[in-house]
Formats: sequence, structure tokens, C-alpha cells
Amino acid sequence: MEKIILFAPLVGAIIGGFGWRIIGERGAQILTTSLLFLAAALSWIVFLGFDGETQHIHILRWIESGALSTDWSIRLDRMTAIMLIVVTSVSALVHLYSFGYMAHDDNWTHDESYRARFFAYLSFFTFAMLMLVTSDNLVQMFFGWEGVGVASYLLIGFYYKKPSANAAAIKAFVVNRVGDFGFALGIFGLFYLTGSIKFDDIFAYAPKLADMQLHFLWTEWNAANLLAFLLFVGAMGKSAQLILHTWLPDAMEGPTPVSALIHAATMVTAGVFLVSRMSPLMEYAPEAMAFVTFLGATTAFFAATVGLVQNDIKRVIAYSTCSQLGYMFVAAGVGVYSVAMFHLFTHAFFKAMLFLGAGSVIHAMHHEQDMRNYGGLRHKIPYTYWAMMIGTLAITGVGIPLTHFGFAGFLSKDAVIESAWAGTAGGYAFWMLVIAALFTSFYSWRLIFLTFFGAPRGDKHTHEHAHESPMVMLIPLGVLGLGAVFSGMVWYNSFFGDHDSVNKFFGIPAHAEAAAEGHGTQTASHGDDHAAVGVAPQGAIFMHPDNHVMDEAHHAPKWVKVSPFVAMLIGFVMALWFYIWNPELPKKLAETQRPLYLFLLNKWYFDEIYDAIFVKPAMALGRFLWKRGDTQTIDGTINGIAMGIVPFLTRLAGRAQSGYIFTYAFAMVIGIVVLITWMSFNGGAH
Repeated sequence: MEKIILFAPLVGAIIGGFGWRIIGERGAQILTTSLLFLAAALSWIVFLGFDGETQHIHILRWIESGALSTDWSIRLDRMTAIMLIVVTSVSALVHLYSFGYMAHDDNWTHDESYRARFFAYLSFFTFAMLMLVTSDNLVQMFFGWEGVGVASYLLIGFYYKKPSANAAAIKAFVVNRVGDFGFALGIFGLFYLTGSIKFDDIFAYAPKLADMQLHFLWTEWNAANLLAFLLFVGAMGKSAQLILHTWLPDAMEGPTPVSALIHAATMVTAGVFLVSRMSPLMEYAPEAMAFVTFLGATTAFFAATVGLVQNDIKRVIAYSTCSQLGYMFVAAGVGVYSVAMFHLFTHAFFKAMLFLGAGSVIHAMHHEQDMRNYGGLRHKIPYTYWAMMIGTLAITGVGIPLTHFGFAGFLSKDAVIESAWAGTAGGYAFWMLVIAALFTSFYSWRLIFLTFFGAPRGDKHTHEHAHESPMVMLIPLGVLGLGAVFSGMVWYNSFFGDHDSVNKFFGIPAHAEAAAEGHGTQTASHGDDHAAVGVAPQGAIFMHPDNHVMDEAHHAPKWVKVSPFVAMLIGFVMALWFYIWNPELPKKLAETQRPLYLFLLNKWYFDEIYDAIFVKPAMALGRFLWKRGDTQTIDGTINGIAMGIVPFLTRLAGRAQSGYIFTYAFAMVIGIVVLITWMSFNGGAH
């Protein structure tokens, strides 16, 4: 069953992409979508029937090179099961949604294969993502990691005749390569120190890494902290954390279903999955995890501030994704990995719903994406309006305080914030997340009010002809709506309940603490050497016996538990005031606070800074090497000399080949004279 889940999307991608001329473009769409729904159905069967015990499902022998020996296997545990339903469910619904969204794509009516190609790319991306989440070793994970990078490049740049789409695809590819370099260094370091790339071997060796020093960049580092940090650099790129975040908003150049699949529920959560998967190492790297917490909180705040003033409906949701990923990293950074996975799980439903809802709005408004040209659409597209309302209620965190009753985001976001309070003693991360929650509420309700309320703005003809999307686009919204409403309440105890509930859900046995302290032995090879290490921690996640953050989070004061709800209410009232009660206020505020407005509108000028520091110097170096190196030195000097000498020698050689015997005889005589003269001056023959 697990092998079918993994390979069904690949089969669909190959047949749909290369065999569409045989089965037809419609056949390619139906085949890829059907195989994704099959994978999704089997994933839910695996998830609901999983007993928590880790399984290793062998596929084939993969790499044999010196000390490196590894299989291609599926690691099936609770984290894998969670990611299987997230990836396959969202992908299947995106495939179905794309039937309607791509049906009348005016940009591609001249390309008869574009739909088959688009669906093949979606399926290939899904296969690569499944490769990543089912991996049993780091090289296999890196294979899937790079696979989703290639697929995202193809999907972001799908409209390849648009210069902006090509630029966005290249930007995403290049920025992710920066993060991937750090990830690769982390893999190299782990193999160098442990002699293995298998997760179980690395996890068993983790306590030893905490006591080891590693020489890197001319100094000594704690091995566990350095390797955890390098792995997190990879996560920063893939999950668009601050510094390596600039690719995510530009990736909105791709079709909207791509945004929902890649930038809401799957690829961008790969970094969170990586940190949680490596929890047995991360628990022994406190400095690295403090950095994860700090950067996650800063990203949540930064992205929320930028989202306040964006006007493109997809960019608002994109910055929202960036901010919510910061929440997940804070939860992982303070050591409550189950809560990081909880927010990943619920976020997949409501964020995919918001993106697909935005796509429905764009479809209704004939590809208009500027919210300033919307208004009054709730009567034109009522189903989309209610879908977007449910997604907004979920992301802003609407529920009944101090209870477990509310929309999905209410429960998972509160769990993150309570964990941040416990893990940082109510410090920086906690307050950044509370402020980000206020901003999230403001810009989310701003999107709703600008889009669906007030008088119609923009092109009158477009508004008059706005219409509801077809059922094939609305059905996925309804299914995702169920997850946005109920997923938090149904699985709250499993992710953030008492220790027994969480341990049972994630397959952590009662004797896990003894195993965590390194009792027993397991052998990890390092070349020809063998080192005795502890037993690999059992279960999908690992929390050190000294990690009491989850327990402390449950005993947080009431004001901490209520703070996200209060922040949500403040943001909601402010959005009402700005866009319903006094709609002239935003313009006045933007004029009076012009520097701040431009600072946020230009995304803290990160793109401009990177352009000045990296892009322009690189282009200047390229121009120098081109004009001075290639044109002047190679083409001018070297080629000039060659063009003078080579023809001269050619002409000389041509004259020597006269065809007359006396010429050759004369050359022989001259040669003999030269030879005898040389021998005479050198003392004759010996």
C-alpha cells in the first residue's frame, strides 16, 4: 500500500507528461488526478489505521560506495503518516480544482499540451515531496528535497513567456540552492562523524555528538550545534525563513493551484518536517535551537508586518504563509515538535483553502489580482465568499477561549504561543507571536473586507460579468473547509494533550526516557572503525527527559492562553474601523506615515539590499570577465596572436611542400650539415 502511495504520482507524471498524445490531453488530466485520489485514499487508511510503531519498508538496494551503504526504503511512522495525508489530500484536491481553473487559460490557448504538461508537473512535484517525507536516510531525503526544487522551478515558471515568471522561477531556484548548500554540509558532517546517513544510526549517535568538537572554518565548534545549524540553513531556504525568504512572494507568478500546492501545504513545510524529523539531534543542540526559535519568531513578525499593506490578493496570503511557518519553527525551536506538526497539519487545510479561494476570486474577476479593484463580491460569488470566510476564521484563530472548541487555527496557534511562553519564559518569541497574531487578524480581515464588502471598484465591466466558479473548483473548497473547521478539535489531544496521549499518537514507548539516556548499545560504522553508541530513540519525535516545555505550557496563566484571542479581536476591530467604518483612513495614514508605509510596502527593502550586495556586484564581475577577459584578452590578444602566427606557419609549411625532389634533397643536406655541426661543437659521438 505504501509503495502505491509513493509511486502512483510518478506513474501519472510519466504517462501524462510523455504519453498525452496517445491518451489525449483530457485523458492525461483524468489519469493524474485519479492516481492522486487513489494515493490520498490509501494515505488516510494508513493514517487512521497506524499503530504508532515505526516500520522500514525496503524498496531496493541503492548506494554502495566505500563505507556508504544504504537502501531506498520507506520510513513509516506517525510523522510520515501525517505528511502523507497532507501532501496527497491537498495535491488531489488541487488536481481536481485545476480542471476548472486551467480550462480557459487565455495565456495558453495556442499550446495544445499545456494542460497535460501542467498536470504532469503537479504529479511529479507530489512524487518528489512523497520521496522527501518517506525517506529513511538523509541522502534519500536530499533526493526528494532537490526534486521538489526542480518541480517548483517548472511550476513557478509555467508561464514561460512571461519575463516575470521566468525571473521568479530562477530566483526561487537560486535562493533555495543557498539553503541546500547548508543542508548538504550538514549531511557531509553527519556522515563524517557517525559513518552513516541512516536516521536510526544518526539518532543513536546524537548524545555523543553533543560532547564532540568539529573543526570548521578555522575554528572549533560543538558538533551537535554546528550540524543542527547547517541542517536548519536548508530548512530556512525551503521554508522561506527570514534572510532566505525573498523567493516566496515572487513565486506567486505561477498559476494559483501551484500556490496552493507548493506554498501552502507541502514544499514550504519541508523545513519544519526536517527539523522535527531530526529532533533526536536537535534536542542536543540548545544553541542551534535557540537560533531556530529567534529566527522563527522574527520571521512571523516580519512577514505579518509586510502583509499589512500588500494589495495583490495572492501576495497577502503568501506573506501569511511565511508568517505561519515562523510559528511552526518557534514550536520546534522550544522543543515541542508535536505542536509544530500540529500547526503544520491544520495550516495545510485552511491555507490551501485560502489560496484556492483566492484563485476562485481571480477566476471570477478575469485574472485581476489587485484587491483595490474588487469590492462587493460576496453577492456575486457567495460560495467562494463563505469558503474564504471559513479560511479566515481558521487562520485568525476564532474559537472559545480556555476551551478546545474552535476553528483549526485557533487550537494549533494557541498551542504554539503557549509553548513559546513556556519555552522562552514569556520572552521575545512569545511577544513576537502575539503581535503577529494581531497583524494576521488585521490583514486577513482586510482581505475579506476589500474583496467582498463595500462598493465595487475597478473595471465596471469586469464586476458586472463576475460569476461563481464551476463546481469542480468549489468542491475542493468544501472538502478543505471541513479540515479547517474540525481538524484542530478532532486531533488536539493527539498533538498537544497529556504526555500519554501524545506518546501513544507518535509511537513513543513508556521506556523512551531510558532509551534517551543512551542505555544499551548499537553499532554505527565509521570507515573501518566502530563506535558504541546509544539505542536510537523510538517514536516519530524525540523529547529529551529534561524537556518539560509541553508540561509547562499546559500550566500557562490564563492571560497567556487568552492573549492570542484578544490579539485577534483587536486586529478584527481595527480592520473594521479602517475598511468598513472609515474607509478613507488607510489612505490618510499612508500619506502621513509615508516612510513607514513604503518600508513595509517594499518588504523591508530586502530585495533592494540583496540587489546591491549580491546581484549588481555579480553582474559587474560578469561584465568585466566578458568585456576584459573574453572580448579583449581572449578574442583580442590571444586570438589576435593566434590569427597572425598560425597563418604564417601554415604558409611556411605550404611552401616547404613544393613537390620537387631537389627541394627535399636540399632540405636533407641542410639537415645533415646542421646535425654534423651540432655534434662537432658537442665533442662528437660517444
